[in-house]
Amino acid sequence: MFIIENYSLAILFCFITMLCWGSWGNTQKLAGKTWRYELFYWDYTVGILVFAVIMAFTLGSIGSSGRNFIDDIQQVESGNVLSAFIGGIIFNASNILLAASVSIAGMAVAFPLGVGLALVLGVFINYFSTPKGDPVLLFVGVALIVIAIICNGVASGKNSSGTASQNAKKGILLAAVAGVLMSFFYRFVAAAMDLNNFEYPAAGLATPYTAFFIFSTGIFVSNFLFNTFVMKKPFVGEKVSYKQYFSGKFGTHLVGVFGGCIWALGTLFSYIAAGKAGAPVSYALGQGAPMIAALWGVFVWKEFAKSDKSVNKLLLIMFLFFITGLSLIVLSGGN
Repeated sequence: MFIIENYSLAILFCFITMLCWGSWGNTQKLAGKTWRYELFYWDYTVGILVFAVIMAFTLGSIGSSGRNFIDDIQQVESGNVLSAFIGGIIFNASNILLAASVSIAGMAVAFPLGVGLALVLGVFINYFSTPKGDPVLLFVGVALIVIAIICNGVASGKNSSGTASQNAKKGILLAAVAGVLMSFFYRFVAAAMDLNNFEYPAAGLATPYTAFFIFSTGIFVSNFLFNTFVMKKPFVGEKVSYKQYFSGKFGTHLVGVFGGCIWALGTLFSYIAAGKAGAPVSYALGQGAPMIAALWGVFVWKEFAKSDKSVNKLLLIMFLFFITGLSLIVLSGGN
């Protein structure tokens, strides 16, 4: 299988993760012009699973390093299979709430609040489970990102009024709950892998490609529970049906599948990078996605187009603190 041999390449993969995690929401925004997010989300989970299968039989099965996918999945212990599968369930519960928040409050609000909160909590969870890197630089970087999250929340509150304000509050609440849940999923998947040796992984533990496939299966299977419930009891608007989903245009379905593939690429790269960068750094850099999502929301989707100067200043501060915080996180892993 393909593995990363040096820290610099691992950091590059982490930045690709950040770009992917911060950009998949654009596909939801595109589909949302004619398509409810609950319907989009079915295609999104299909895209994740399809991508996981393709990667398992390509990058996960080539080369002489490590075990190939078929050999690996046959020897993974049941406890590790369950751990990665539970990670998929937890992630799906959180991400469907994040998707709801995006549909209500926009990318520039949902991602910095939801994913930013997941970053802060997740770094603590992953670091104390598998300590790696300079803790001072790591946690100072996290603290700066907390400030950036607060700035985003204040900016969102100033940018809303009336009914829009009520929707924004609901979107913020959904993003916060999503962030708390999302902070736990990575640890379950990381626990199923031998992070210390991808080249010769210990018996019973999974390679990143196998862990990601099991994780993706957990996402897809749990979606029959979570998304069916949300379709019948939506956070906003009328309930939607499976009939509406199957009557959708091929191009609209394809947008959702593409969104799932974008997210899946970033996630797989994060797992691959964790072997050299460490789970705390790999997770933290990927969760820098809120900055990317906020850039899309502010400059492409114009979600703060009618904001006053005070809101624009808060957004600028948010970007500066995010960038500085992420820089410190990168440096922490090289020490």
